[in-house]
Amino acid sequence: MKAMKLGLVVMVTFLLITGIDAFAQTFHSGGVGECAGCHSMHSPKTGGTFLLVGTDQSSTCLICHQRSGDTGPTTFHISTDTADMPSGTPPKQRTPGGDFGWLKKAYSFLVDGNTINESGDSHGHNIVAVDFGYAAESNVPANRTTFPAAQLSCISCHDPHGQYRRLSTGAISLSGAPIIDSGSYDTSLVPSTGQAVGVYRLLAGNGYAKGGITFAGVPAALTPSSYNRTEASNQTRTAYGHATGGGHVAWGTWCSTCHPNMHSNGNYVHAVDETLGGTIKGIYDRYKKSGDLGGINSTAFTSLVPFVENTADYTVLASHAKSNDTYLNGPGDNDRVSCISCHRAHASGWENTLRWKMEGEFMVYNSLYPGTDTTPLVPQFHRGRTSAETQAAYYDRPVTVFASYQRILCNKCHAKD
Repeated sequence: MKAMKLGLVVMVTFLLITGIDAFAQTFHSGGVGECAGCHSMHSPKTGGTFLLVGTDQSSTCLICHQRSGDTGPTTFHISTDTADMPSGTPPKQRTPGGDFGWLKKAYSFLVDGNTINESGDSHGHNIVAVDFGYAAESNVPANRTTFPAAQLSCISCHDPHGQYRRLSTGAISLSGAPIIDSGSYDTSLVPSTGQAVGVYRLLAGNGYAKGGITFAGVPAALTPSSYNRTEASNQTRTAYGHATGGGHVAWGTWCSTCHPNMHSNGNYVHAVDETLGGTIKGIYDRYKKSGDLGGINSTAFTSLVPFVENTADYTVLASHAKSNDTYLNGPGDNDRVSCISCHRAHASGWENTLRWKMEGEFMVYNSLYPGTDTTPLVPQFHRGRTSAETQAAYYDRPVTVFASYQRILCNKCHAKD
């Protein structure tokens, strides 16, 4: 009993010194977390399976990854409680992958006299989390994915037990060394011989199978330890890397595990996992906003249009993963475009999980974020959202970072505006 009390005192002291965020990040620590955090031997959730503390897998994840009452971006939370985002109020989280709360945001508006209904389903990956009000997507186009909608959950993409590990050689393995730390952050430890760290975000690796599909490897990336944050003043740069072989796959290859038809003839048009080349790289560098091509490479980066660096060196990726604008370099000729250049992984404020609004040519209209409250006469641009929702979808950037009549960010690489 004395030992237990001492342990509690030590834990509380640790929390006071390091903060709850630091403690929470160590729950997974790059590998399997505390078993009792997700499973209960004697009192699992009624109606659930696998002795889980939630009714289903995603509900179990959201017990920790969502919290009622959040007023802004909060540590490792990836979803906003329904009560915290009433009509006209955006979701709170600003992780690189997005906030699943956007799935609960549906919009209706008129364009040329026709009513457009935009479902929340269209805003991202529709995880099934019964305890938190998330349901399977009701109408999935046949050419979009081969994964069964009713089975989609957090563990469709993430290994909940974190068995995949990055060894000191850089290779990805299911065994061979103990995991000593997360492998997701710029601050993650560098494994020595006989050690390993986890793979980025516990992503599914070679041989991981769910819903009738099997992954071939994990992609490379590192993110700043302070990744869930507003970008009102400075950006959050996740450093995506291009790695193949040794248990790695390219980002587009990993996504195509569930979306192979997006890479087939007739559906797959845009380049993916291909080098930018000098022309596109030069446009990316110069493009600042509509009508302004005065940019330079050292300040060209925007997290609204990230690119994949042509490196598998995690030391390099760690030095580029920043949340303080100290590294804003644009791409090199051999850096790459991939799925994550245009889409977020979880959900976004726009259809098809896009990082920016594709429908309607103006992201900014007459120096205002389009909204039912700011530009009510141009519904084709506000698309039923308030200006606060529009700004939140751009991670709180002030409207002044864009042109007074800013067109969509395909132009960051193509400059047709």
